[in-house]
Amino acid sequence: MTGLEGLDAASCYAAVKARDRRFDGVFWTAVRTTGIYCRPSCPARTPAAGNVTFHPSAAAAQGAGFRACKRCLPDATPGSPEWDVAAGAAGRAMRLVADGVVDREGVDGLARRLGYSPRHLTRLLTAELGAGPLALARARRAQTARVLVETTDLPLADVAFAAGFASVRQFNDTIREVYALSPSQLRGRRGAATASAGGISLRLAVRTPFAGQALLGFLAYHLVPGVETAGPGWYARTLDLPHGPGTVRVDLDPALDEVPAGGVAMVGAHFRLTDLRDTTAAVERVRRLVDADCDPLPVAEHLGTDPVLGALVRRTPGLRLPGQVDGDETAVRTVIGQQVSVTGARTVGGRVVAAHGRPVETGEPGLTHLFPDAATLAEVDPETLPMPRARGRALVGLSAALAAGELALDRGPERDAVRAAMLALPGIGPWTADYVAMRALGHPDVFLSTDLGVRTAFRRLGLEPAAEIARAPLWSPWRSYALMHLWQTLMPDPPRPEDD
Repeated sequence: MTGLEGLDAASCYAAVKARDRRFDGVFWTAVRTTGIYCRPSCPARTPAAGNVTFHPSAAAAQGAGFRACKRCLPDATPGSPEWDVAAGAAGRAMRLVADGVVDREGVDGLARRLGYSPRHLTRLLTAELGAGPLALARARRAQTARVLVETTDLPLADVAFAAGFASVRQFNDTIREVYALSPSQLRGRRGAATASAGGISLRLAVRTPFAGQALLGFLAYHLVPGVETAGPGWYARTLDLPHGPGTVRVDLDPALDEVPAGGVAMVGAHFRLTDLRDTTAAVERVRRLVDADCDPLPVAEHLGTDPVLGALVRRTPGLRLPGQVDGDETAVRTVIGQQVSVTGARTVGGRVVAAHGRPVETGEPGLTHLFPDAATLAEVDPETLPMPRARGRALVGLSAALAAGELALDRGPERDAVRAAMLALPGIGPWTADYVAMRALGHPDVFLSTDLGVRTAFRRLGLEPAAEIARAPLWSPWRSYALMHLWQTLMPDPPRPEDD
């Protein structure tokens, strides 16, 4: 067993005996006598300890010759929270594989983004995850295909290409090998799929508790007109994807907040895509947006003992760190928001979108543009931007670095290297670099000690900001979540029916 940090075979088996859902997506259990691999919480009878092996990825189990359990669907789990906590090369690679980089750019492209040779990357991933990049990408394609087969009415040939397979034959062979069923049998086993009304409707697994209403409130409060919109129980936005534009509507039903802790809830997402090949990328980016791979229980256990944060954690269990669908967009929006109110940043952001964003026909009220890409903003005269000149120059300089590839916010490079590259740009200070690390790179351990909102939150709690900020190191490695709990005390309520 390799790549299972902090877990030995006895600990893994104890989790399997307890059917502990907290370990779903952390490791996978394979049973020698049946040739099947499962998630730890599989409801089937617990196999004898001598008959099981443990694997750090679904791809590793598949590579060892095991097929997926038809009962617990072990490939349909949230990803490992360690991908963002440790953010090592393997975790960063998994983020890019999930985005479809191997399908679009091959192993060479993945290795280039991570700063390794293809051969060294393959050795590293095999040691950490039990499978190389091709096997990891194949497992991701199989999982995407299964979800599309079972939950949409797409023709099977369309499913094959939407999932990233190069041919229908490759799709058929892989599905048979991984699930021991043909694609037609897989669809028939679940019954007729529901028509998707011109799009693809999927469910995204998240660990519970899941504070969906708080997430909706944050996204709605920060939305940029033309690119995003929100209403009671939902959030929608445009997507600038590798093969064309798209949209997503995320269903954040209040009932999600009531799902018991220690389990898995399903967040609905309805996609409209110009090109079905963007399905994998679109799903992964929305998963980042809702912080789907977070394990809220260790976060709550650590922060819940703090004399100040404990009450906030209990008030909003399962609070997420809102992510992003495009790192470049997040960085530009962060610069726009420097030293202005959230309302002011929304207004300026909307004006920048109207002037420089790409108009798109979405059929969704309020969604009219893609956010301007870095190459477009790099050519803008800073004097024409609706902001102070120094900030306008910083925005254009940042965009130029992004467009030239001098700065990458795709979660491939190491976080420290990204921060250093950002701080080297004119007009980019620690607050901006750290906010981008938190939102764009999914860094769970960032604390913005100079943030005005943090200081306001402490004062509203009747506390002295300087004294509390000095205690922030105690909240590591979850300082980003501590920050979100403080900001949550300042957030307006999420959209209500009368607001729609």
